[in-house]
Amino acid sequence: VIRRPPTVICYICGREYGTKSISIHEPQCLKKWHRDNDNLPKHLRRPEPKKPEVRTMQAKGFYDLDALNEAAWTSAQAQLVPCDICGRTFLPDRLIVHQRSCKPKPAK
Repeated sequence: VIRRPPTVICYICGREYGTKSISIHEPQCLKKWHRDNDNLPKHLRRPEPKKPEVRTMQAKGFYDLDALNEAAWTSAQAQLVPCDICGRTFLPDRLIVHQRSCKPKPAK
């Protein structure tokens, strides 16, 4: 049986990373998030995402990776903004692109 190395979900972007590379990724991801957020129109700017605190420990003293990943995924999903026309959710910078082509459904 081949076991995959454990992965951790980034609480900012929602992508999976190895347990060693997440500590390198998160500061860079947060810096990019700030840069992108500052370039958005004021009505689409979001508060800075906070790293979820998960204190659930397993019997051997390790963090419960599933609980940590669930909290990180929920945090990343909270960053999504719904389209006023269709209701689909996007990251704020992608919402602007989507709204250029989103049209209301014609009434029947």
